[in-house]
Amino acid sequence: MNQYVTGAVIRELREKANLTQAEFAVQLGISDKTVSKWETGKGYPDITLLEPIAEALQISLAELLSGNLIRNRNVSANILRSRFYICPVCGNIIHSMGEAVISCHGVQLLPAIPEQSDEHHKIFIERSEDEYYVRIEHEMTKSHYISLIAALSPDRIDMVKLYPEGSAEARFKLRNVKRICFYCNKDGLFSIEVIKGIDDRESAYDDTEERRELEQAAAKLFG
Repeated sequence: MNQYVTGAVIRELREKANLTQAEFAVQLGISDKTVSKWETGKGYPDITLLEPIAEALQISLAELLSGNLIRNRNVSANILRSRFYICPVCGNIIHSMGEAVISCHGVQLLPAIPEQSDEHHKIFIERSEDEYYVRIEHEMTKSHYISLIAALSPDRIDMVKLYPEGSAEARFKLRNVKRICFYCNKDGLFSIEVIKGIDDRESAYDDTEERRELEQAAAKLFG
């Protein structure tokens, strides 16, 4: 039995939900003495009660089982706070606009942490009329490939799923795009800001160091 669903933690969650032991017990159809036993470590809740417990405590069952309590900080969230969860078993890609408890194939997933693009993951971003053409300089073999490219703006995400032996490229409508993300199945998530004054030009960039110097200059100019 996961220690998270017993003892002091149940008490803490119950109190945060502003429930007395008696009120909590009524919602579960048990006695308050049973709740007291759980909270003093003298007993464990039956597995059939886990879902009702989560409901009474106003959290998800996944949160209860995982031990990660997610606070609702996403009231004013926008797409730029996006997180990507990638299943190591099947490669499933799951997107959220903030914190979440995500599981796939019985594995609790952690959000991929984006890194800056590097010399092994060069990105070309070129503006062509009303869209961005994005290309990643990367092999696309069955064992090593880019699996997604996404364009993020404050109110929209456009995601293109890629496959081995395909092309590591995509096109996105401009639509106030602020960030491009892409995921390498071996090296993880990469992210690059689309900065006015650089990527609004008519040419692409393939030199990582030069691009970063230009980004720093543009950031000072355009704030």
